[in-house]
Amino acid sequence: MLGLAGIAIVFVMVFGGYLLAGGKMGIILKALPFEMIMIGGAALGAFVISNDMSTIKHTVRDVGKVFKGPKWRQSDYQDLMCLLFELIRLNRANPVEIEGHIEDPASSAIFAKYPRIAADDEIVAIICDTLRSASMNYDDPHQVEEVLENRIEATLHHKLHSTHALQSVADGLPALGIVAAVLGVIKTMGSIDQPPEILGKMIGGALVGTFLGVFLAYGFVGPFSARVRAVIEEDAHFAKLVREILVANLHQHAPNICIEVGRQNTPSHLRPSFAALEEAMKSVRKDAA
Repeated sequence: MLGLAGIAIVFVMVFGGYLLAGGKMGIILKALPFEMIMIGGAALGAFVISNDMSTIKHTVRDVGKVFKGPKWRQSDYQDLMCLLFELIRLNRANPVEIEGHIEDPASSAIFAKYPRIAADDEIVAIICDTLRSASMNYDDPHQVEEVLENRIEATLHHKLHSTHALQSVADGLPALGIVAAVLGVIKTMGSIDQPPEILGKMIGGALVGTFLGVFLAYGFVGPFSARVRAVIEEDAHFAKLVREILVANLHQHAPNICIEVGRQNTPSHLRPSFAALEEAMKSVRKDAA
């Protein structure tokens, strides 16, 4: 909703201010289709040239994040802590039984309680791989933390490709607008023998290219890139929470202390309250009893 509201504000403020100042939309509307073909087409072509098919598909999908926002909600963070709490308790109580859950999480009754988390292959893989490594005596907390940090950073870097692609388009749009404007001036110079009122409209139409390039760059594509980056970076906290809790587990802290370490490292606007989380973990203990 905020994304749509932002788009509406941009249009209303820019064109509303223009009309209130006495501007006329006729020249802009007449030139707009041709300028959009030149600028938008060139931007699309440059985007295709500079990216592979995987990045193109990735970017198209990620544009939806502008309107959908982050994937993970506060309730998901609480569910993740409950899931990890249950796995850690089981791992310490019965290391043999935990193997079935981490080797085949799709069939795990524990993972099945949290379908949104279970549906995310990367998060499930991080949890299972780390618990599996601990069972193989690869349990140096500092080494595991470094491995997880590198893995999370590599995943984040890959997911941010779409933001780089969008920002490259935003950076190029003003220059493409100038290209379209220059072509309009060339067209105008070819009609230099026309009366001033006609030349004025032709020059105005040419300047629409410069306006459109800057307008699209700073009003839409640049903000889209910034928003997608913000959403991806916020969602990355979900994987970082897994790292914090499982590393705390390797330090042999009590399960509830491991969870509290994770809770304290959760962004404040996504952090469940201590009381709410404690109540949720009590339910987990009752179910396991």
